[in-house]
Amino acid sequence: MLERVDLDDPRAVALRGILEVDLDERYRDVDADDPPGRADERARALAVHAEEVVATVVAVDAGGTALGHVMLRRLGDEWELKRLIVTAAARRRGVGRALTDAVVATAREGGAHRVILQSGRMQPESLALYERAGFTPIPVYEPYIATMPDSLCFERVL
Repeated sequence: MLERVDLDDPRAVALRGILEVDLDERYRDVDADDPPGRADERARALAVHAEEVVATVVAVDAGGTALGHVMLRRLGDEWELKRLIVTAAARRRGVGRALTDAVVATAREGGAHRVILQSGRMQPESLALYERAGFTPIPVYEPYIATMPDSLCFERVL
């Protein structure tokens, strides 16, 4: 079951924390050679501010346990999928696809012409999900160009 929740919902916050740990582990070696200050610049580029968030969605099981999370934010004129995570125990059960579809539907209802996202090569599971969900590659876009030029970015035209 999917629930629209507040950005500061404890389950959403906890899942974003799990995602941050996972991404830190995946990209630790990649980011090791960064010049001084790059980590702070990257953190600013990745930051999501509450006023930008259109929707926060949490997937829960029948017992109320959180299985996954995603956000939709406005990035200027664009609609961006952010912070998609599915817990290890819930993977390969359609949770990621349901969360992705929920964000796309919300963006479509809001008048979006496309949904964009930024990811990376160290996230093969995510890349496969995005491809199956109809996202296609696009050039790296702001705010990621300077701090993460090797990002893999995608769009889903609605």
